Amino acid sequence: MRKRKSLIFSSWLPAFVSALVLLLAVPAVKAEEARLRVSAAASLADALKEIDTAFTKDTGVKVSLNIGASSTLARQIGEGAPADVFFSADPAGIDILEAKGLVKSETRQDQLSNSLVIVVPADSTLKIKEAKDLANAEIRRVATGNPKAVPVGVYARTYLEKTNLWKDVGPKIVAAENVRTALAAVESGNVEAGIVYKTDAAISKKVKVACEIPALPDQKITYPMAVLKSSTQPDLAVKYLDYLDIPASKAVFRKFGFIVLSEGEGEGGGGQ
Repeated sequence: MRKRKSLIFSSWLPAFVSALVLLLAVPAVKAEEARLRVSAAASLADALKEIDTAFTKDTGVKVSLNIGASSTLARQIGEGAPADVFFSADPAGIDILEAKGLVKSETRQDQLSNSLVIVVPADSTLKIKEAKDLANAEIRRVATGNPKAVPVGVYARTYLEKTNLWKDVGPKIVAAENVRTALAAVESGNVEAGIVYKTDAAISKKVKVACEIPALPDQKITYPMAVLKSSTQPDLAVKYLDYLDIPASKAVFRKFGFIVLSEGEGEGGGGQ
């Protein structure tokens, strides 16, 4: 009996040793990779995707982008949605969050500006030389962001009101969820025209810019960014904001048509 046990032991011992060696040879499982959660205005999507790719390559930190209307993102964050950084197309959303004590105020910075343009489908024959032409009878629908909430729509309405055009153009407004949705409405031909950001018009081959809307003296479009107090990685979040401010990142923003603000510019105003 003892001999039989010895034989059994000797038969599985080599296999056990081999398995142990293989187990020890397997590298330890890597710790979860660092990842930042960035909530950003829809108009920033293309520029940030390019910058974030470079940021990940340089730092090893991956970025999860949550893209949407600035007003929607601010509401989500206010309701507890996880985020490390908020990059808004206007100050209003960050102002609200800051008033609630949800923003690291010392990290807040106005980074970019933009301008409004009127776009039409690429094959459109409409002649629109200025905003007042949107009142013409052949233009029945004009897409832009929701004028009550979405920054690009708020800006469009403010301009139209201050130039006494809202009473004629307002009833034609198709309120979109965000600036990219408004752009898509023009691309599809579902509306005759749209008011979007110059940067959004530049990325589409399905629309053409009919004219640029001149900025009013008290209506500067400003894109502020800040680290949120709910951030689980505040040091990395600050590093990310610093990265958005380096020359290479600024060059990407300019490539997509944004105006990069110098320090001290952009106080007040807004944008999506």
